[in-house]
Amino acid sequence: QVQLVESGGGLVQAGGSLRLSCAASGRTFSNYIMVWFRQAPGKERQFVASINFNGGNTYYLESVKGRFTISRDNAKNTMYLQMNSLKPEDTAVYVCAASTGGSWTYWGQGTQVTVSS
Repeated sequence: QVQLVESGGGLVQAGGSLRLSCAASGRTFSNYIMVWFRQAPGKERQFVASINFNGGNTYYLESVKGRFTISRDNAKNTMYLQMNSLKPEDTAVYVCAASTGGSWTYWGQGTQVTVSS
C-alpha cells in the first residue's frame, strides 16, 4: 500500500503561483511513476503532468506547458507541481496518483486550487 497526501492548494489571483506537494508513505517512492490529475466541477478528470521514477522524463498537458513544472524528491518521498501564471481555467481539485507502470493504483484525496479573475 502507498498512501498519498496532497497539500498546497488554495485561492490565488490570476497570474499568481502555487506549489502543490504530494507526500507518499508506505512503500519505496522511487518505484512509482507519479502523476497529477485535475477535475473541475462538471468536467471529467484531466491529466496534467507525469514524471517517471527518477524524474528524468516528464509529460504535460499542452495547456500547462511552460507554466507548470512537475518534479520529485525521492529522498523526501514527495512529488511537486509548481504552477505559475495561473488562469481561472486552472481551477480544479488536483489529485496525485502512483503507478508501477500499469494502471494508476494509488490515489490521494486531492487539494482544491481556485484561481480568481
